[in-house]
Amino acid sequence: MLSERAQHLLTALVERYIADGQPVGSKTLSQASGLVVSPATIRNVMAELEDLGFIASPHTSAGRIPTARGYRFFVDSLMVMQSLDRLERTATPEVGGLPKGNPQRSIAAASQLVSQLTHFAGVVMLPKRQEAILTHIEFLQLGENRVLLILVTADGDVQNRILTTQTAYTPAQLTEAANFLNAHCAGKTFGHLRSVVQAEVHALKGELVALLNAAAQDEMASSGSDAVLISGERNLLDSDDLASNMGRLRQLFELFDRKTALLQLLDVGNRAEGVQIYIGGESGLEPLGDCSVITAPYRSNGEIVGTLGVIGPTRMAYERVIPIVNVTAKLLSSALSQ
Repeated sequence: MLSERAQHLLTALVERYIADGQPVGSKTLSQASGLVVSPATIRNVMAELEDLGFIASPHTSAGRIPTARGYRFFVDSLMVMQSLDRLERTATPEVGGLPKGNPQRSIAAASQLVSQLTHFAGVVMLPKRQEAILTHIEFLQLGENRVLLILVTADGDVQNRILTTQTAYTPAQLTEAANFLNAHCAGKTFGHLRSVVQAEVHALKGELVALLNAAAQDEMASSGSDAVLISGERNLLDSDDLASNMGRLRQLFELFDRKTALLQLLDVGNRAEGVQIYIGGESGLEPLGDCSVITAPYRSNGEIVGTLGVIGPTRMAYERVIPIVNVTAKLLSSALSQ
């Protein structure tokens, strides 16, 4: 347990370093903390905090900076969260309303909004398609061996797939196939589609089996590739903390390109309640070693369907960024709910 004085000085040091990015010396800390104590006392407390791993001394300065452990203690025990009223007043022009009625637009707008408000990279784990509810299925002929598969979900999302077929189907056959799937799959999840085709294959006419199998296989392949939407990643180039290490920055952008490992991290937030905070190495991903990731789940009609968050340097104003992520996730939930 830290003494009250040590907690006060650690808070002052973290807040000062977040504000200006410069290592904090004992004289500066004395002024920032407002405590009437001797320089020797402050030096002793800083030595104690350094021994505990909460602060460290860069090679180029006699001052101290917070470590990932110091940030974690600050966030968990010392930070005073910015009031939501104040946040909403400053953010009102931007959050005037996420678009409703079009999930893809709502999600894209939320990703851009959280990036604009924080000046970091906004990330959104898209809803898992297998969990979406189908309301209508339709086939349209595009050419002799090309068929457009149209899938409409309960939240108003419309998804199109182009299927290349071995057979040239007639409009009547495409209508029959669509009627079969609507009868068996409307009101069910995408994940139900393939099992229906397999279970009911005996009821299908021979020439339609290949078409329906193609539709099921294509949708399962698509639904397995859960996507991550990233906005404002170029904001990270403006961060002195990140831009000073081009090797790490390159790894970070490679992570954005691959997305698989990032998806696994966001999926943890998808299974958790409330805001999740990963500082430095806590993410388990080396490219994020100098970053913090803050996420919150978002919902559709009460059910958690995805995760929204930001990625930025560990030196960020956590008391402001955390409420922004939380509020934006709630705005997105409202936009997606009927």
